[in-house]
Amino acid sequence: MKKQHSIILLFFILFLSCRKDEQIQKPGTGNNLISIFTATPYQITYPLFWSKNSIQIPLNNPMTVEGVALGRLLFYDPILSKDSTLSCSSCHKLQFAFTDTTRFSTGITGQKGTRNAPALFNLGWFSNYGLLNHLFFWDGGAADIESQALGPITNPIEMNETLFNVIRKIKSSKFYPQLFKKAFGTDSVTTQLMVFAIAQFERTFISGNSKFDQGRLINFTNLNPSEINGLFVFTNTSKGDCWHCHTLVDQSSPFSPDFGTDFRFHNNGLQIIFSDSGLARITKNPSDMGKFKTPSVRNLVFTGPYMHDGRFATLEQVVNFYDTMAYQGTNADPFITSDLHKTGLNLSNKDKSDLIAFLKTLTDSSFITNTEFMKY
Repeated sequence: MKKQHSIILLFFILFLSCRKDEQIQKPGTGNNLISIFTATPYQITYPLFWSKNSIQIPLNNPMTVEGVALGRLLFYDPILSKDSTLSCSSCHKLQFAFTDTTRFSTGITGQKGTRNAPALFNLGWFSNYGLLNHLFFWDGGAADIESQALGPITNPIEMNETLFNVIRKIKSSKFYPQLFKKAFGTDSVTTQLMVFAIAQFERTFISGNSKFDQGRLINFTNLNPSEINGLFVFTNTSKGDCWHCHTLVDQSSPFSPDFGTDFRFHNNGLQIIFSDSGLARITKNPSDMGKFKTPSVRNLVFTGPYMHDGRFATLEQVVNFYDTMAYQGTNADPFITSDLHKTGLNLSNKDKSDLIAFLKTLTDSSFITNTEFMKY
């Protein structure tokens, strides 16, 4: 481990040691407690309107300051890859809302993947509203944030490492065992505790401070005429009709966060030949062919290229895809095959540019500059 990295870790340990801690009970099986250790509960700060839709935290992985801090170190540490050159942050960069700028990210062997790196924010709510057992990755292959952290580590195209080797390297570190003890009450480094820590850090990735969010307080009087018309295009069923998939979770509640996704899987007519089967790869259900998780329309300024395979470089290309007749083949979503979409949306140039202007109001610049998400 490099000297500079060691100094940072030493400072980090001293920082945690000086905190005023509280007792956290670590759950075991049933009602038994396997240990009681000292840790500091992590308090999530929710954006305006979001507190009544709080994240569901797993009982066996409560969030603590120490756990989040450990996860932050692991997220940025290339020790997770086989040759110690690639970290989670290599493909999920904060300045791009934790995604990559290339269509397909490159692994340690120089080989590229086949899907665009998804953005990482507001992940905690997928457990609230997503499909059971199909929540993360484009195809729903992971059921929770903890299990999704394992995929890239063992993927031969990405980090190409074994869990045995990862744990061996972490155990042999001068600092990590102490940090695990601070976070979980044990200096026994395990795969489960490693992904618990990463998941805790990723649950802090909350983005809800955009121009659109601020406008909810003042009836969107902060939006200009172009953005207001774009909002109309976005929501109107005779115009863009975007809201069916990129919508409010609970439209009946004025306190509902607008996540910009329905947390579901859809076939948007993008593929004529199913080179990527999507959700069907996991469910083995032919009706799920070509279905992919609905990405959020938040922070689109940062998260291009777009679609599961990153085929569109610009928002203009995305809008034009939906404006023209989307593919009407097998398994295409009913919203795509509806009368509105059969011949394309046929939006005017003004409507298209206004729609893009509205989408940009969902940009949260404070998210990508949040120092709590940065590398130590």
